Amino acid sequence: MKIAILGTRGIPNNYGGFEQCAEYLSVGLVKKGHDVTIYSPHFHPYNRPVYKGVKIIKKLSPEGILGNSAANFFYDYLCFKDAARKDFEIILELGLITSALSIIFCNHRGKIVATNLDGLEWKRAKWSSLIQRLTKKLEKYGVKYSDYLIADNLAIQDYIDKEYNAKSEFIAYGTVKCLPPDERSLNIYGIKKRGDYFLSIARLEPENNLEMMFDAYIQSKSDTPYYVIGNHITNYGDYLKDKYRNKGIIFLGGIFNKKHLDDIRYYSKFYLHGHSVGGTNPALLEAMAAQTLIIAHENRFNKTVLGQDAFYFSSTNDLKKLFMKDLISDKKIFSSNNLQKIKKVYNWKTIIDQYESYFQQILNAPKKK
Repeated sequence: MKIAILGTRGIPNNYGGFEQCAEYLSVGLVKKGHDVTIYSPHFHPYNRPVYKGVKIIKKLSPEGILGNSAANFFYDYLCFKDAARKDFEIILELGLITSALSIIFCNHRGKIVATNLDGLEWKRAKWSSLIQRLTKKLEKYGVKYSDYLIADNLAIQDYIDKEYNAKSEFIAYGTVKCLPPDERSLNIYGIKKRGDYFLSIARLEPENNLEMMFDAYIQSKSDTPYYVIGNHITNYGDYLKDKYRNKGIIFLGGIFNKKHLDDIRYYSKFYLHGHSVGGTNPALLEAMAAQTLIIAHENRFNKTVLGQDAFYFSSTNDLKKLFMKDLISDKKIFSSNNLQKIKKVYNWKTIIDQYESYFQQILNAPKKK
């Protein structure tokens, strides 16, 4: 098969979840004998034409001129237009919203377009009501004009079915096995006591419920430090640092060494996961793989992944009570069950096989009119 993967900031991954998916999926499909091309923005630091057998095509992404969001529409359009003109059999779009205009208005030229919806972007709290309405429209018509849809979360699959009466293929997101933990990683970041700190790893965005988690921590009057990993050099990051200055919450910034992250997760007292706008979040899977005890925001997206093997909160008061409880007795069984989920469902070998099988299935299906 000849496959193009669009919608990411390129590989090797130095940004986030879909980039990690693009890297593992593309390299895995190449190892299976397929011809795979990844589209990357012009500013990606990797400048060779091939990465581990995956071909790289770079396109302009004018973030410095238009800003991140607007530039992504322009970049996705250039990528899609180029891919449609080449001899790919399948175009896989990772993420829908900024690619939606291209999917709707560009000539597909007979190419099969499969779109992984990701989460419900229109629900992001940072958007104004107008932007949320426009984003919902883009979602609607992007779904309509994609040939096939992929959901990485069963709740997203259910949403696509009920909201648009459309079929989608459930293919989970993945993570990799953790290496044996090494507490020396903690020293690098000034973490003093293993097993005696709380942890969150997230983009600092309102929909990740950071303020709810921080308020609950403060109200619990805990003297256990709370470490937050994620880029805080943003307007919202500055707001959070000002609001919670000298209150036991320590912003470590972005950390991209996975071994160090896994060690920090493993030795935490528990991991707080506040994501709420859908999809299967890579940081959650990595926390499961690292066998940490998880407290997650109560929503259908998190619950379809974790099931009964986590504690949940939906308010500051809920979480305050959990901060004040001794939850360690539940860690062994919860972490063991979550690790089994990683081994059986959320691993890249299984997911690469599922993508390959699905692509072969849709290539052999009767052409849609």
